[in-house]
Amino acid sequence: MDLRDRVGIVTGPAKGMGAAITTLLAREGADLVLAGRDTGAIEQVAAAIRELGRRAVVVGCDVTSESDVAAMARAAQDAFGGRIDLLVNVAGGSGPLARPFWENTLAEFEQIMTLNVTGCFLTMRAVMPVMMAQRYGKIVNVGGTFGLRGRAGRAAYSASKWALRGLTKSAALEAGSYNININCICPGMVEGDRFDRVRSEMSQRLGITPDEARERMAGEYALHRISTAEDIANAVVFLASYRSRQITGQDLAVDGGWVI
Repeated sequence: MDLRDRVGIVTGPAKGMGAAITTLLAREGADLVLAGRDTGAIEQVAAAIRELGRRAVVVGCDVTSESDVAAMARAAQDAFGGRIDLLVNVAGGSGPLARPFWENTLAEFEQIMTLNVTGCFLTMRAVMPVMMAQRYGKIVNVGGTFGLRGRAGRAAYSASKWALRGLTKSAALEAGSYNININCICPGMVEGDRFDRVRSEMSQRLGITPDEARERMAGEYALHRISTAEDIANAVVFLASYRSRQITGQDLAVDGGWVI
């Protein structure tokens, strides 16, 4: 995809699909600012990036904090000569699991909306002046397939991902005249800690084994398999590359065929 000498910011780069996305961006030539709260875990990813011959700067950042996000954008400009070419918003949360919406507290609902929507708004807003001035930019938000279809027991999460799609589409319309592409990747279930938690909850709730829960979830997909972090990373890197120059404001489901 040839991202040589592009400068990117990745939020939530420490684990799972975030680490896979970060690593693949670096393999394709990008230099990166890695932003998140757990800087210890992020440093391990940064070390792997440097071994690939790319530069990596770690910035402690709570994406729901306006001041933290502004400082992150300044740090990226200071480290890489004023450029910010790419922003990939991976940071997010799951919200309440397996409860009807009327059993969610206001605090739970507001927390996931703030993390999954406001966090992306703040980071997108922070990089826009740089991208507008250089008349180039690629922003990829990581949404979810529950933002393409509703899901019982996941109302707060689903609402947040629907909202993120609206933010992505409106922002793409506003940024297009500056040669800035803004898109949304919508993963289905992805192998990793979050999938294991959902699988464990399902197995307990239905009285089945974790393996049976996996089979039941995989059976909902046309390809009958759970996505990997690398599947998501491949799609993100495509949308971050020149090859997607004519794609903006779109939702790309990477889910093995659930929202067909």
